[in-house]
Amino acid sequence: MNYREQSLIKHAEWKGKIEITARVPVDSRDKLSVAYTPGVAEPCLAIRDDINKSYELTRRWNTVPVITDGTAVLGLGDIGPEAGMPVMEGKCALFKAFGNVDAYPLCIKSKDTEEIIKTVKLLAGSWGGINLEDISAPRCFEIETRLKAELDIPVFHDDQHGTAIVTAAALINALKLVNKKLGNIKTVINGAGAAGIAIAKFLLKMGVEDITLCSSRGIICEGDASVNPAQQEIAKITNRRKLKGTVADALIGADLLIGVSVANCITKDMVKSMAKDPILFTCANPVPEITPRDALEAGAAIVGTGSSEYANQINNVLVFPGLFRGALDVRANTVNTEMMIAAAEGIASCVSESELKPDYILPYAYDKRAHESVAKAVAKAAIKSGVSKLHK
Repeated sequence: MNYREQSLIKHAEWKGKIEITARVPVDSRDKLSVAYTPGVAEPCLAIRDDINKSYELTRRWNTVPVITDGTAVLGLGDIGPEAGMPVMEGKCALFKAFGNVDAYPLCIKSKDTEEIIKTVKLLAGSWGGINLEDISAPRCFEIETRLKAELDIPVFHDDQHGTAIVTAAALINALKLVNKKLGNIKTVINGAGAAGIAIAKFLLKMGVEDITLCSSRGIICEGDASVNPAQQEIAKITNRRKLKGTVADALIGADLLIGVSVANCITKDMVKSMAKDPILFTCANPVPEITPRDALEAGAAIVGTGSSEYANQINNVLVFPGLFRGALDVRANTVNTEMMIAAAEGIASCVSESELKPDYILPYAYDKRAHESVAKAVAKAAIKSGVSKLHK
């Protein structure tokens, strides 16, 4: 099947992937008077007196916007907020299908960081959490950081942290198969944008100690003033061996390659230069950095990609529905590291020891067990770490 052609046909047929349906009947005078005026005045006054009742008397408790400015949509780049709508609607459909979260697209017609922050803050009283999506780096870092600091509901940039979580989940299980430990592996991340930097930060928190980041210009080194501020910052805690050169130089003796870059930039010879039983997560979409076939022929033990065409799809959809379900259920005021680690472990745990094999290290995206596991793990971690408003 040609998915691209079929998708255009089906989108014209669907005329949107989500819709609003009423949860209450309004088909009689009494029902209308309770759901709307004059009865509705009472919940309004109750919320006026205690704003937290907005979670109890409205749908706010289960509502999340999928917010974009359309500047980094899939592999399409800066196509604008309207053109990003099909992706955002799809994300909302996944939120509902896998997490029973009511999500809707909010596509902001501005590239100004301050305008976006202000817009989201002004509307934040309508939501239980916020999912940021497809906002280009480095602006996405400041937008998320500021919103997390200035709002008391979970703010989550899925391109950064969703990618980091599902990558960590895949790594947990892959290492079991090659009998290596997080703290002992040499890791190379090719791609130093939002996803690459977030993955590096998260893996460091998970216990990986040796990480080298590469951009299209080569290995990122501390003190290089030519890279952007986010890359300068991550350089302070990565590449502790002070390597210089290209990604080919970085890969010599490496145990793990994580690719969040561009198609066909990794060769068989680079894979052959890696350590014994190397793991490759080549997630450039729609074409990976190296095809799984070529990687395996060159000696890779395990290969994952971002594509559903191959085994071991490393897909954010395993993360965000369950993560928000868990966060909303306990009314978390943020998404912290403990919740993210719990999500990664929750995903990994859905592949049992007997099921685990080189071409099956992650549950499938449509496996509802995975989303339920993430939700439970995240809720528990939120309570334990003290960020649940319902469990103080």
